[in-house]
Formats: sequence, C-alpha cells, structure tokens
Amino acid sequence: AHIHNVKVNLAINILFKNSELQSALDTIVQAYNLGVDSFIIQDLGLAYLVHTHYPQIEIHASTQASVHNIDGVRALEDVGCARVVVARELDKDSIKRICDEVDAEIEMFVHGALCVSQSGQCLFSSLVGGRSGNRGECAQPCRLPFACKKGENAYPLSLKDLSLAAHVPALIESGVASLKIEGRMKAPEYVRDTARIWRRLLDERRAAT
Repeated sequence: AHIHNVKVNLAINILFKNSELQSALDTIVQAYNLGVDSFIIQDLGLAYLVHTHYPQIEIHASTQASVHNIDGVRALEDVGCARVVVARELDKDSIKRICDEVDAEIEMFVHGALCVSQSGQCLFSSLVGGRSGNRGECAQPCRLPFACKKGENAYPLSLKDLSLAAHVPALIESGVASLKIEGRMKAPEYVRDTARIWRRLLDERRAAT
C-alpha cells in the first residue's frame, strides 16, 4: 500500500470487555509495527490506553462513537483522536461548525450502505440472533424481508444506499478532511469504481449530474 502512496487504516471497531483490552492493545501495537498508519476505534477506554501508552500511534474515532457536536469531538481529542468520523445523522451546517471549531480532522459518510439505527448503534442483531453489531458480528437482519400490511414493500427496514455525489462543492466548502465510502458486502469492483468517480469529482470540484 505504501509503495502506491496509500495509507492503511485498521478498524478495531468494537466495544471491549475488561478481559479483552490487553489483547486489543497488543494487536494494535503489532499492527502498528507492521506499518498500519492509524486505527479506527469505537471503545473510548481502548483509545485512552493507546494514547497513554503509545502516543505515537494515530487514532481515529469511529462513527459508532456517536459524536454529534463540538464538545464530543473535543472529548475524543482528549483521548488522542486525530480524526473523528462524525455521526451519520448530522446536517451540513452542524458539520461545518464542528470543522471550524476543532483541531481534529473530520470525516463523514458520503456514499454506500447505511444502518437503519442512529449512527450504527443497533441492538437488533444481538436481540434476534445473539450477534452484536457493537461486537463486529452484525447479521444485518434489517436487510431481510418482513411482512408488511401494504404487501408492496418486503424490505421496510433496509435503507437505500446514500449518495452525496450531487453535493461535492458543499462538501469541500464544509471543511471535512476525509470522505467515507461504505463498501460492506460490495464487490471489489464496486468499491474501486465508486472511489475512482469520487476522486474525479473532488479533483474537478464539481457535483455529479
């Protein structure tokens, strides 16, 4: 990746039990020594430990940290987060205010699959199947068909993919440092082509038509 001038961010994006924290910390150190550039973390306790014991390691706060405001970003800065992926529900004015007021880089979702729940904080999978999304095991039951009264829509909980490609100039103006494309359960070709299109739109500073 580095040969091609590409950074590698590793998601350590679950909530940890006390007994798992040391193992998680060891995993991060090992991956850092192998060349990983930064780590995307949801668990604030883990972020604190990384920042305290290994301040040279770069931390990014996951969208599942559910940050909706300036004070939330500043709290994450205090535990060493250099970048914060803000909650998916924020409007453009809120994102711009955050970008203007904080030192951390701000990242936001712009394309791909969205979770039906607030900022990915869902317990549906754990309740119906014992597999928690906050433990990296979401079975995505919201994507399954359900019986509806109207009978026309068999997938009432499954959201359409997000695309903000028609708002590229506004995204640039907002001050966000990074744009997140969700490629979960997508073919590699989809991720490649989507990223390529977004790169071109950003370089040309224009919206998709």
